Amino acid sequence: MSTAHAFGTPVIGQTEKALNAILARQLAGTGLTEPQWVTLTLTVVSGGTLSRDELAGRVAGVLKVSEAEARARIGELAAAQLVQVPDGDGLPVKVTDAGEQLHGAIRGAVTQITQRLWGDLPAEDLATAGRVLSTVLARADAELAAA
Repeated sequence: MSTAHAFGTPVIGQTEKALNAILARQLAGTGLTEPQWVTLTLTVVSGGTLSRDELAGRVAGVLKVSEAEARARIGELAAAQLVQVPDGDGLPVKVTDAGEQLHGAIRGAVTQITQRLWGDLPAEDLATAGRVLSTVLARADAELAAA
């Protein structure tokens, strides 16, 4: 008897809810919200090369929020001393040592969990899932842009 669900909104939604619940457990007690986690992650992966405006644009795109809301998340991380936002325009936002440590601890836990979730699945299946979800995401972004 198969437990596989047909591809569609229910399985995408249920998967998203389950993954968000797992992330929420990892964030519990850290003081970070999910949008702040995404913002911190984007700051870390940028390697400290993005200005506040560039980072805000990237955060806004990923979170599907306004740039003002994205700048607010950056400001919250700065207030928590997880990132440094320089005063000058065009200067890069940098992750602090505390931000690096917190990100590393959470990322390590998430990596262990995701390894258990899909680490044993065939590479071909993961590649197909990645292509399908990337196509759906691109179309959803186009819908949002057209609205």
